[in-house]
This record gives sequence, structure tokens and C-alpha cells, in this order.
Amino acid sequence: MSDTPTILKNILQRKYEEVEERSSVISLANLEQQIKDQARDNDMKPRGFTNVMAHSIAGGLSAVIAEIKKASPSKGLLRDPFVPAEIAKSYQYGGASCLSVLTDADFFQGHEDYLKAARAACSLPVIRKDFMVDPYQVFEARAIGADCILLIVSALEDAQMLELNRIAHKLGMDVLVEVHDGDELERALKLDNRLLGINNRNLHTFEVSLDNTYELLRFIPDNRIVVTESGIHTRDDVKAMRDHNVFSFLVGETFMRADDPGEKLKELFS
Repeated sequence: MSDTPTILKNILQRKYEEVEERSSVISLANLEQQIKDQARDNDMKPRGFTNVMAHSIAGGLSAVIAEIKKASPSKGLLRDPFVPAEIAKSYQYGGASCLSVLTDADFFQGHEDYLKAARAACSLPVIRKDFMVDPYQVFEARAIGADCILLIVSALEDAQMLELNRIAHKLGMDVLVEVHDGDELERALKLDNRLLGINNRNLHTFEVSLDNTYELLRFIPDNRIVVTESGIHTRDDVKAMRDHNVFSFLVGETFMRADDPGEKLKELFS
């Protein structure tokens, strides 16, 4: 990980500090107890993120993970006013399969309460979009209601990935493993997850190219659900992916800049 981009290094350094700060306020044991208590609440049980994606694809639809994101380091503020519950309802109406909610505060102006509000406002499964580096964060994700977590290969060593993946599955959550290139893909395929995300954004240059998904596809077994991430802006982009047998999409910025995110989703994918 010596060539990790500077912005990612800064984010990861902050994540380790954040884990230390949070665990001093709410202990891991406390999180585990919260999860046990929630087991009796049907509304809090995992909603089967991967199964919902697979069901959409089996029905001939695009499986869209619609993102709720207030801001980004490169683009700044994306949406104001920002009301996660309203956005979640709009996405469900628009035909989203699942939601993605940014919970990183320092770089994306996210918050765990955004995930809670979005999940409570709809019946869709939700992935916690954050930079996971420690088991504490995985337990925290389930405690706030996440149905899935994101593991970014460029942010983790193999041993970390294996451990975080194992804990997530033990807690009943699914895992989306995200890669940017062939080397990361090779590492990601060692995990037994069906969901494999290909980010079309180059972490070093921030350039986006859908060719990244096309180039990596030939190395991916047929039993994986490939989720293309970043760069989906038009119906032509969607058609091009579907023509390459990619039926799962994670889309954020395009929706966040639209007056009605759900209507924009329908426009792109109907």
C-alpha cells in the first residue's frame, strides 16, 4: 500500500483516530449488546442486500444502489437542503434496489444518523459507505442498522479484509468489495463474496473511465455480481454496461444533483 493516494492516506489516518475516539465513548462490548437487543426487532434485522440485488437482476432489471451523499472531497457540497429520509423515499419510488449512505463526517459531511433516517423511511437494504479499517466499525455498522458494508481493497491489507469480511458475515451483513485495478481484483477474488464493485475513478488522477469496468470484466467469474461505480450519467452509459452484461450500478452524484433523485433514477434506468 506504499502507493496509496494522498487523499486516501489522509482519510485512513483519520479513520484510525476516529475508531479510538468512538470506542472510548461507546465500547465494543456496548455495541455488541446493542446488536443483541436489536435481534428482537424485526425492523432492524438485516434486509438481505445481495439477495435483493440478485432478485432485481433475475427479473431483467438493473440493480441500482442509489447513493445518499451530501458532499465529496473533490466536488464539495452536492445537495442543499439535504434530507436523507426524503431522498430514500424518492429512491424507493424511483425503483432503486438498495441504498448507499455516506457516514464519513470529515471528508463527505456524512453521519450515522443519515443512515438511520434513510433506512427507517423505506424498506430497501442499506450499505454503510465509509472507510472500514477496524472491526469496531463493522459492529458499529450493524448497530446503526446497516445491511451491508463496503471494503475498499486499496485501503486494506489482505488480513484486514479477511477479518472484516468474516465479522460482517457473522453479524448477518453482506459485503461489497471495491476494486480499482487488476491487482486489487486479484486480491478481492480471494474473498467469498458475490458482490464485487469496480470503481471507474482513478484514485491518483481522479479521472473517470467506464473502460475500467469493461477491461476487468474478463477476469471475473460468472458467479459474481459486478457493480459498476462512478461515471454513470446517461441512459447510453447504462445501455453500454448492460450490453457488456453488467446489470448492477452504484450511482450517487448524478442523482444528488437532480431536483428529484427518484425521477432521475427512473429517467436513467426505466
